[in-house]
Amino acid sequence: MNALSGTIRLTRLAARRDRVTLSIWVLGLTAFLTATTAMFVRSLVTHADVVREAQLPTSNVGLRPLGLTSGPSVGGAVMVRDYVWLMVMAALMNVFAVVRHTRQSEELGRAEVVGSTVVGRYADLAAAVIVAAVADTVMAGLLGLAMVVNGQPVAGAFTAGAGVAAVGLTFAAVAAVTVQLASTSRAATGFASAVLAGAFLLSGIGNMLGTADLEGTRVNSAWPAWLSPLGWAQQMRPFGGDHVWPLALFAALGACLLGVAGSLVVRRDVGAGLWPQRRGHPHAATGLLSPAGLDFRLQRGALLGWGVGMLAFGLIFGAMSAQIQDVTGQARDFYERFGGADQILEAYDASMAAMGAMIVAIYVVQMVLRMRAEEAAGTLESLLASGVSRPRWVLGHLLNSVGGGIALMLLYSAGMGIGAGQALGDTPTQLGKTVAAGLVQLPAILVVGACALAAIGLLPRLASPLAWTIVIAALLLGPMFGPALGLPERVMDVSPFTHVPSVPATGASALPLLVLTGTCLTLGVIGTAAVRRRSLLLPA
Repeated sequence: MNALSGTIRLTRLAARRDRVTLSIWVLGLTAFLTATTAMFVRSLVTHADVVREAQLPTSNVGLRPLGLTSGPSVGGAVMVRDYVWLMVMAALMNVFAVVRHTRQSEELGRAEVVGSTVVGRYADLAAAVIVAAVADTVMAGLLGLAMVVNGQPVAGAFTAGAGVAAVGLTFAAVAAVTVQLASTSRAATGFASAVLAGAFLLSGIGNMLGTADLEGTRVNSAWPAWLSPLGWAQQMRPFGGDHVWPLALFAALGACLLGVAGSLVVRRDVGAGLWPQRRGHPHAATGLLSPAGLDFRLQRGALLGWGVGMLAFGLIFGAMSAQIQDVTGQARDFYERFGGADQILEAYDASMAAMGAMIVAIYVVQMVLRMRAEEAAGTLESLLASGVSRPRWVLGHLLNSVGGGIALMLLYSAGMGIGAGQALGDTPTQLGKTVAAGLVQLPAILVVGACALAAIGLLPRLASPLAWTIVIAALLLGPMFGPALGLPERVMDVSPFTHVPSVPATGASALPLLVLTGTCLTLGVIGTAAVRRRSLLLPA
């Protein structure tokens, strides 16, 4: 027996446990890139359109954190809009996977049972990293193919896929370290997410401080970008140089982090982290005496992080309003078609509100799925034994999910209004328009969350993959991607976002909002009743 004994069998076990979850992550990101690439191929028809698209983020310093411009090309335009987002999602996928198969297994007692057999000390960590690496490799290939089938150059497409996979693997190594330091899966995920936020901040600052070329279609990053793995991936310049040598930086950093993780494994006890948990207060606060208060306490960190991000995005998109006025060609046609009006500013506000709503829907579903996580972890059984009824428990989660979604949408809309007010003047008027545009999106957001609740009640074992499939379908079939993909109207009508009035571009029709609200309430009642009547699915 050695320190890696049993790694192959644990790898097969981890792959079987994650075969659905990781498949949804990989296929969802691939579908998103396929849709956005097709959208840009249809929108950027002439070379002049491509040049204007490249000059827009180059001339707006506030947009540079979201993407690095590497020259005028359709593939480059897709990378400016999608590359950073894909990297962040890939990093989170890897963090969740490594934490799930290491720290979470120790929390649930699985690691101790498995460790009592012929299994080496490094086996579970090695298995988690191997599964993450395989998923990243498959994702790199699929992302490259997603762009190639849309007519983009092969070298740039697979360079982009390799960059996303390299970031994902790097954060798998980051998570391998944080699970040794933290005593809970929540803390391990939080520490890794903090590292990801720092990497995003450094790459963004480096891009903002960078210099543009004379044509205004390429940005050369400043030195802070070289301190971030996200910055390294951007320096690979898909469709603008296709450099692969930064992969050596990823390999060196990943090897160092895995070496640190390996040295820390043998310095701690199974089930404990090197950083002990701090003691809580001797008496619970009044707010923790109800299921809703407890759930808010558990999710307030995530809500704060999402709130900061949504406010920042709102400010950035609002500040673009002055430049949007001068947009012409296919880009203008896209905003007018998406927003539903020929008045470009109103159409832009409506389209950005719809995009923000799709992002907030992801948060709402994530919070609703915490109910299934509590059930699967066994903590729900203890809570129900204390006298809390199932409907009251469900209501507590729904209050926080709905309240959090409303708060995020208001922050995003307010950020857009403030940014637009600073760019165009008359902040109160701009703020009123953007907040109204955001509020009408709430019924569609809540329909997606209600679908997740119904899945938890009716199909608990498939709740997570089913809920995320619904989210992806709502995004791809909605007004943002549906027309670009050439989907018929009856298919696009499946997405709740298709039925939201394009405020302020058009008037706020009450009928679709009432129908969406009724659908939300119906699904909510069905899901709550199903949770109340079915047996709990407890951990083995």
